[in-house]
Amino acid sequence: MANVDIKELLENGVHFGHLTRKWNPNMAPYIYTERNGVHIIDLYKTAAKIEDASKALQKIANSGRKILFVATKKQAKDIVAEKASSVNMPYITERWPGGMLTNFVTIRKAVKKMASIDRMKQDGSFDALSKREKLQINRQREKLDKNLGSIADMTRLPGAIFIVDIKKEHIAIAEAQKLNIPIFAMVDTNSDPRPVDFVIPANDDASKSIDKVLSYITDAIAEGLADRKADKEKAKVEAEKEVTKEAPKAEVAKEEAVEEK
Repeated sequence: MANVDIKELLENGVHFGHLTRKWNPNMAPYIYTERNGVHIIDLYKTAAKIEDASKALQKIANSGRKILFVATKKQAKDIVAEKASSVNMPYITERWPGGMLTNFVTIRKAVKKMASIDRMKQDGSFDALSKREKLQINRQREKLDKNLGSIADMTRLPGAIFIVDIKKEHIAIAEAQKLNIPIFAMVDTNSDPRPVDFVIPANDDASKSIDKVLSYITDAIAEGLADRKADKEKAKVEAEKEVTKEAPKAEVAKEEAVEEK
């Protein structure tokens, strides 16, 4: 796993916090200084926290569990969608669907509804509907896809949740806490870091800052997935070797049994 470059964090504005009058005192341990009425985040602490989070997320990815990314603010949506997709992880970038985690069974039903509409279009039953019915179903499919299409492959609760801006995504935080799902998040100086298990103190408003932090995170996840794939292939080769070893033994045993007869 690549070491975090302080210079890169600095160049991408990760160190810029909020106005001092908007700060949350619980972020004090992560603040380096104040400049022109703005808090400056300690990037050495940010780097250490990115590395901690990366190691933990790498293990989760390696275990085969999904990591759900959440960011509905304008400047983060496209970046999160792109980064999460690059490592085949689910994401929410539209409005957080209430009960997304705590009422996951209902959410899965909505996702299955999308799949059933797709099947109707494939088997021809969709063509037998009236023009009005087709229009209604297409609208329903578009709405479901917009809100839930990015989690279509998430068949069970995620192994972790990664959030950009915990103030905005407070409902997601509350649901994850209720279910003891580990919370990873970029936390700015105006937020309370206490509900977060893996805090990454960082500017969560600038797109360049979000992009840089997520690059480190998704690289670690990609590494965990690659290790998992390599482990599976190794296990497969070992199993094939065992079968090859056992085959001659089985043949000998068969011949001996024939001779005894």
